[in-house]
Amino acid sequence: MSKPNVALSNLRAVVIIIVLAFHSALAYIASVPAQTSPFGEAPFTWQAFPVVDPQRWMGFDIFCAWQDVSLMSLMFFLSGLLAAGSLRRKGAWTYVSDRLWRIGVPFVAAIIFLSPLAFYPAYLARTAQPSFSGFWHQWFSLPFWPSGPEWFLWQLLVANGIAAVVFAVAPRVLEAFGRLAAWAGEHPVRFYGLLVGVSVIAYVPLALIYSPWNWSSFGPFSMQLSRPAHYLVYFFTGFVLGSYALDRGLLASDGPLARHWLAWWGAAVAGFALWAGLTALTRPEWAAANPLIQLASTLAFPIACAGGGIFLLAVCLRFSVRRYWVLDSLSANAYSMYLIHYVFVVWLQYALVGTGLYTFVKYAIVLTGALVMSWASSVAFERVFGAQLVAVRRAVSTVPH
Repeated sequence: MSKPNVALSNLRAVVIIIVLAFHSALAYIASVPAQTSPFGEAPFTWQAFPVVDPQRWMGFDIFCAWQDVSLMSLMFFLSGLLAAGSLRRKGAWTYVSDRLWRIGVPFVAAIIFLSPLAFYPAYLARTAQPSFSGFWHQWFSLPFWPSGPEWFLWQLLVANGIAAVVFAVAPRVLEAFGRLAAWAGEHPVRFYGLLVGVSVIAYVPLALIYSPWNWSSFGPFSMQLSRPAHYLVYFFTGFVLGSYALDRGLLASDGPLARHWLAWWGAAVAGFALWAGLTALTRPEWAAANPLIQLASTLAFPIACAGGGIFLLAVCLRFSVRRYWVLDSLSANAYSMYLIHYVFVVWLQYALVGTGLYTFVKYAIVLTGALVMSWASSVAFERVFGAQLVAVRRAVSTVPH
C-alpha cells in the first residue's frame, strides 16, 4: 500500500503556479507580431495570444519556450500517476464514470460558459466597433468552438478511457507495470533513455508530417497535431510508476531522482539548449528549413521534454517533502484553478494594455491577480457548492451498470 507522497502533492501546487505564470506571460513575449487580423478571419492566432501588449520582453520568450517543452507533458504524467490506484479501488466501469463526471462535465461547462468569457477581450482588441451582439455573431460564425486551455481535458479523458480499457481487458497488467516501475527505480538513467526513445517514436513522425506547431480543431476539440501520442506516452509513464507505489522507487523522497537532482538540472538545461538552438534554425518558416535540421530539432524535443519534467519532479522530491498550508490549499484547488484562471488572465492583460506600465510590472499584476482570484473563486465555489456536488456525484455513481 502506497503512502501519501507530500512532494507529489506539493508538485501539483507548483505546476498550477507555473501554468498561471506561463499564460500570464503570453501577452508579453517579443516574438509574436502585433495581431491586426479581424477576430472572425483566419488564421485565428488570438486562440494562442488573445492579447498582444505593445510592451514586451524577450525573457518571456525563453520562459514560455521552456514551459512549452515540458509543462503539459508533466501534467499528463501527474494525472497518470493516480490512474492505477483508482482502477484497483473502483474497477474500470466506476473509474470511467467518475472520470466522465470529473473531467467530461467540467470540459463541457468550460467551453460553453468560460471560453466565450475568456476570449471576449480578444474580440474587443481586434474590432473597430465592438458590440455584445457582434461578438456572438462572430463567435457562432467561427468554423470551430474555441476551448482555450481546456483542450487538455478532453485529451486527458481519452487517456483515462484507454487506461480503463487496458485494465478491463487485462487486470494483471498492473503487476507487469509495477515490475517495470521497480526496474526504473533501480536504473533511472535507463528509464530516462527508454522514456526518450518511446517519445521519439510517438512524436517525431507526426512533427515531421505536420510541423511541431500546427494545431487542428473539430468543434471544441483542439489538438497540437504533433503531440497527442507523445502526451499518451507521458500519461502511461505516470500510470506505470503509479502501479508500483507513489512513495517508492523513482518517486521516493530519498530515491535516485531526489539524490541526483543537480545532475537532472544539468540534463534539463542541456536538453533545452539543444532543442532551442536547433529549433531557432527552423524559424521563421518551418517548411523552408533544411530537412536535416528539422529532423534534428524534432529529435531534440523528447530529450528536452524528459529532462525538464524529471528535473522538476526531482527537485520537489528532494526539497519539498513538508506540508505547508499554502501548498496544500493550492494542490487541493489546482484543478478548479486550471478551469477558471484563463478568464482572469486575459481580462487583466487586456485591462493593462494602455496603462504604460513597465512590462514586468504588468506581468506581475496579471500573475498575482489571476492567482489570487482563481484561488479565491475555487475555495468559494467549494464551500458553497461542494457538498451538493458530492451528493450528486454519489447518486450518479450508484446507478446500476
